[in-house]
Amino acid sequence: MNFLRYIVLSVTLFFVPTVFVNAEDVKEPDLDVTGLILDHVGDAYDWHITTIDEHPVSIPLPVIVRGNDGAWHFFPSSRFDHGHAEYEGFSIAHEGKYKGKIVERNVSGEEVRPLDLSLTKNAFSLILSSILLIILIMSCASWYKKRKIEEASPKGFIAMIEMLIMSIVDDVVKPCIGKNYRRYAPYLLTVFFFIFFNNLLGIIPIFPGGANVTGNIAVTCVLAVCTFIVVNSFGTKEYWKEIFWPDVPTWLKVPIPIMPAIEVVGMFTKPFALMIRLFANILAGHAIVLGLTCVIFVTVSLGAAMNVGMSVLSVVMTIFIDFVELLVAFIQAYVFTLLSAVFIGLSQVEQHH
Repeated sequence: MNFLRYIVLSVTLFFVPTVFVNAEDVKEPDLDVTGLILDHVGDAYDWHITTIDEHPVSIPLPVIVRGNDGAWHFFPSSRFDHGHAEYEGFSIAHEGKYKGKIVERNVSGEEVRPLDLSLTKNAFSLILSSILLIILIMSCASWYKKRKIEEASPKGFIAMIEMLIMSIVDDVVKPCIGKNYRRYAPYLLTVFFFIFFNNLLGIIPIFPGGANVTGNIAVTCVLAVCTFIVVNSFGTKEYWKEIFWPDVPTWLKVPIPIMPAIEVVGMFTKPFALMIRLFANILAGHAIVLGLTCVIFVTVSLGAAMNVGMSVLSVVMTIFIDFVELLVAFIQAYVFTLLSAVFIGLSQVEQHH
């Protein structure tokens, strides 16, 4: 029981700062909950750490833009003074369709978007998480290369990685794909660990965590497109025959190709489902945590007693949802890998005898 108390206390001390990280918002007479949530789950040109005496502390990221004059501009995002200043004719829009993006003004005074290749928070987190993941996996591989056959089984972190790999290969890849599973196992394992690792980093409230990588539809779209390419690039002849000439009555294929059209549409709905499923679930988890946090500030005007009671409830529920998010981080990585393996297995269909 004492050990359980230590765990609860440690987790509370770890997660409670995320609840009060935006305490300066209490000064606002009307808190825009929707805007606050969208700002936190969205992308940014700097990595916000905390706020000290109303001064934001953040890590500036490189801005790389090509203006309408054709010239390239390179400078740190700190030149924008957290979006409150203009530099070299560029600024961050505070409203309109380009809100939160770098803009410049044309000759007529309208805000237009330059060619923007800047390293944003999500892009930086993507690179950082990929490097960390490669280091962790390669360290495990290095241990296996140095291990002698007569030595004991791995322990600790390496044993956990081995368990995850064997679980994905034996319970997902083999049953779904069949005899050619070894060909696709590296891709599916890469997808699983990439999503799982970024999901876990997204839960951590302090640097290098907190970025909404897998809750960004651009990232999930790229992952879905990769699965789409693998499925359709290595599909068998029988797979393509079932798409363009399925085994159905002829009147469903000619003169109007009803079934082939349905099959072709199905080729694109599968990766679309992968993209939306991962994006929506991860984004919803972040939004729920932020929504519960906002309860503290929304109830300030209801009196001290109500605010204290709702604050305690908010902290408890936030910690509970964070624990749920740990489970969701694994489940979403597992489901994406499982569905990708199923789609690949369907493309490996052989000729019926």
